[in-house]
Amino acid sequence: MAHAIIHILNNDCPHCLEGKVFKEKNIFFQIGFPKMNDYCPHCHFKFEKEPGYFFGAMYVNYGLTVAQGIATYCMAHYFFETNFDLRIIPIIAFVIIAMASFNIRFSRLLWIYMFKNYSI
Repeated sequence: MAHAIIHILNNDCPHCLEGKVFKEKNIFFQIGFPKMNDYCPHCHFKFEKEPGYFFGAMYVNYGLTVAQGIATYCMAHYFFETNFDLRIIPIIAFVIIAMASFNIRFSRLLWIYMFKNYSI
């Protein structure tokens, strides 16, 4: 499991672990929508199995975003006097926007790794 997370964070192909899923080498903090390779440049493994394959990754992305929002609230509420201060909302929004690019890439990589075909 730990090796899979390392390969996900390195943007490695789930089949050969040498090619890259995204055209950008680094999945952290890129601006703009991610550009994926259709096939692995090393082993020619097809990443998008069918049209709409990554719709499920949107749910993973939503879960990541909610978890980050809750974690941000839990960390930020110690700095305010009341339990729910409205000044926490812009902090949560900033974290969610800052992490959006990473979440898109990470959720797609998780989705590919969860449903990779082990028999190929």
